[in-house]
Amino acid sequence: MSAPRESQAVDAASLFRLDGRVALVTGASSGLGARFARVLTAAGARVVLAARRMDRLRELSQALPGSLPVECDITKDSDVERLVTTALQHGDRIDVLVNNAGTADPYRSEDEPIEAFREVIALNLTAHFLVSQRVGRHMLERGKGSIINIVSVLGVVGGGLRSLPGYTASKAGLANLTRQLGSEWAGRGVRVNALAPGYFESELTEEIFSNEKMVKRISQMTPIGRPGLAHELDGPLLFLASDASSYVTGHILAVDGGWLAI
Repeated sequence: MSAPRESQAVDAASLFRLDGRVALVTGASSGLGARFARVLTAAGARVVLAARRMDRLRELSQALPGSLPVECDITKDSDVERLVTTALQHGDRIDVLVNNAGTADPYRSEDEPIEAFREVIALNLTAHFLVSQRVGRHMLERGKGSIINIVSVLGVVGGGLRSLPGYTASKAGLANLTRQLGSEWAGRGVRVNALAPGYFESELTEEIFSNEKMVKRISQMTPIGRPGLAHELDGPLLFLASDASSYVTGHILAVDGGWLAI
């Protein structure tokens, strides 16, 4: 019988560090996107902040050492090309991409204007493919990178509380795009995963959280008994962004208080 291998010392904290790495976050001007940028910076990354509202990006950037604000509408091909070029000039590489930008328009399915549906798909799905493709080419050349798509539990199950046909369709598409890219690029060093949050308070969910009855219903439908708190996405984000998840790809990580378990 061969001798057992000597165990290596475990440095658990360093697994989640991003020192010296460059991260790009879309939709970084408010809500969860701004929070993600703060968390990545706290873990040691230099963050490129992308969104349409430059005033908010500048304000956020002042609080994040090494960050760079870039005004960008990711539904415009030319803006995406400029964003990726600028990010590479800023940091020489992109190690982490967080596809966070998104929108939602509540309509009953029989009433949603087709143009509204197309606009949601364009931002929540098509634009994220374009950003992933452009950043992915760079990551594939380097043989290393982590892409994190922000999906939703509503990309796994139906709307439930509200009718959101465009949103749920776009998030379901992004979830399966995550699986496709994750399996396709894994052998070349690029991991692609997704976070699927349950109900968290943000600019996008402001209408929901201003309704006391809606918040109560969310709490009743969630096994943990309440909506999520912003900091409860910090750990899952860092797990997928860092070497802690080096053997994880094509995975949809639900952070939902048990919403999908019932």
